Amino acid sequence: MNLPVSALPETMSAAGRDRLCVHSPGLVEYAPTWQAMQDFTVTRTATTPDELWLLQHPPVFTLGRNGKREHLHDTGGIPVMQVDRGGQVTYHGPGQLVAYTLLDLKRRRLGVQSLVRILEQAVIDLLADYGALAQRRAGAPGVYVGERKIAALGLRVRRGCCFHGLSLNVDLDLAPFAMINPCGYRDLQVTRTVDLGIEATLDEIARRFYFCFENLLAMNHE
Repeated sequence: MNLPVSALPETMSAAGRDRLCVHSPGLVEYAPTWQAMQDFTVTRTATTPDELWLLQHPPVFTLGRNGKREHLHDTGGIPVMQVDRGGQVTYHGPGQLVAYTLLDLKRRRLGVQSLVRILEQAVIDLLADYGALAQRRAGAPGVYVGERKIAALGLRVRRGCCFHGLSLNVDLDLAPFAMINPCGYRDLQVTRTVDLGIEATLDEIARRFYFCFENLLAMNHE
């Protein structure tokens, strides 16, 4: 699958090998995107620049490696895919920002838990820029506003390189979340940036996420 380079800037840290290439292909089907992530990770070399894909998917439910189908209710006509990321079940749809992080963790001297915290903090910082207070929750990866989840995480690491990433609810239809136990939690409520009074478009949110994420990655190398 061809993922065109977006209008977001490509940056390079002090070390050229830590260049982060950003791609924003818009609304793309889940299956070919998942295959493209696997292909990129399998064929990358020690000098391949890391990439960040910022995109949206048509409606789809995904189950993680150990996801239990008991967390799926009546999913109607929305397809369900069992995939190779961590975590349980989640929903993707138009109006949700999906950020796929294709990083060489070994080269960046970055552990999985450190990356999880960076991803969570990028969303927390992003929301703070718009005046919204969010937080992480011990033992339940993701970002929460009060009792409602606004961002979910799921990663896969292969040969020291990661793929998959994070989804942030912007202005998508939340009704499909009632068809599942989000992230495996019964009665977990979800929310969106638009429900927080944030009027920024998804493109604006994507740009802000990029800057927050890249800044936190750079700080990890200081």
